Amino acid sequence: MTSTVQAYSYAGPSTLVGDQLGLSTSGGRTATGLIGRPRFFSGVVTQAAPAAHGLLALADVALARYHQPRARGGGFSRDPVITCDGERLRLESFSACGGVYARLDLLGGALDGEVFDRGTTNVDVNGPLREALARVGGRDPLHLGVGADELAVTTMDGAVIEKKVPLPERWLRGFAEVQVIAAGFDLRAELAGMSAVRFLRGLPKKASANVWVVPSGRDLRVTDGPAPGAVCLAGVGRLATLHPLLRFAKALRVYGPAVHDRAASSAWELELPGMRYTLVLSPQAWRGFSGEGAVLDDLSGDDAEADADVIGMLLNFEPSVEIGLLADRSGLTPARVRAALTQLGTAGRVGYDLAEAGHFHRELPYDREHVETLNPRLSAARALVEAGAVRLTGPGTAQVTTAGGVYEVGLEQGSCTCPWWFDHRGSRGPCKHVLATRITTRPAATPDAAEPALS
Repeated sequence: MTSTVQAYSYAGPSTLVGDQLGLSTSGGRTATGLIGRPRFFSGVVTQAAPAAHGLLALADVALARYHQPRARGGGFSRDPVITCDGERLRLESFSACGGVYARLDLLGGALDGEVFDRGTTNVDVNGPLREALARVGGRDPLHLGVGADELAVTTMDGAVIEKKVPLPERWLRGFAEVQVIAAGFDLRAELAGMSAVRFLRGLPKKASANVWVVPSGRDLRVTDGPAPGAVCLAGVGRLATLHPLLRFAKALRVYGPAVHDRAASSAWELELPGMRYTLVLSPQAWRGFSGEGAVLDDLSGDDAEADADVIGMLLNFEPSVEIGLLADRSGLTPARVRAALTQLGTAGRVGYDLAEAGHFHRELPYDREHVETLNPRLSAARALVEAGAVRLTGPGTAQVTTAGGVYEVGLEQGSCTCPWWFDHRGSRGPCKHVLATRITTRPAATPDAAEPALS
């Protein structure tokens, strides 16, 4: 596994003094361009305690290594990402092990203040701030500033604070995989506040326990295996950051894919006063999202990169991204818009909101020129195509010749005789041989894209 280094540069530390919370920002892209330390919001969060503990939960996820909690290297804290779209503040983090994605959405009903800009940046979460957030209680409003101006009275000597932390490739790739996987989820259950508390507190105490949960009347019950309507919960301990928020819970929503006979990802959304806290879990506690392969088919299209350039021009940190509207404005088909959003998601520019069943725009600080290098299976598949390794043997069948042998591919099932497919049976996306065959057999694209209407 390789890593890049992310450098955070802050005007000063984030602080909580009395009821004044100042979140220090690092460099980021905004609606008005690249800014060293953008200022997004100044005003009041009407529900102080759930907001403070939700932010603390995000920070806890960023520090966590759920599969190997004592492993070395787990002490690096990746500062949360914050996006302001003019209507809400979205804060996101990813676990150190790459298997848990967390997001706190502060919605318009919880915010009363002035928006200065729209965009994405990182916010400093340091040790003293974590300690202060843990002490927040009561129902008094919290004065929140996202940006350097709010920190003028608390910055020590005006010194710039810099953090340099490793960002492993699997962590970067996880953001892209999550938005594609979550887009395939459906709402499976919704519990009212007290029912949600009873269910979560009644889960097995062993953190590594793997169970399935299935709706039962107005509640959820735990089962040992899949059943109609069931959702996989792999590693119940990965829901730990929900527990400090249960005293504020208004509802719990559970999302998952159509049931099948093996482990699957799931999402757990806690509705809080004026906000939502969401966890998306990988299929198994030891599996990070980076290897799931959900993005590969979309990225393998001949037009994906060019289409992403077109769609990217139309994104402007709107509260939601509508595929139909983007198709109308770009001249692309909805299928190509979805593939373009996948490409943008791999570059950290698109996320997915389950509650609103739609994408949203943000700009993570990743180098878009290295998108394909983050997906070695796709690079290997294209190399096979360029080498002429794919030979079509019949309708929907092919042979792919490699240094390791000749493999038989069945396109209808996405099957292959290679060891990868034998081990995973398609549960972690297509192998390189299936991808190469799909690229080879894909019809030549027709130019259906027009210049986007930017007005």
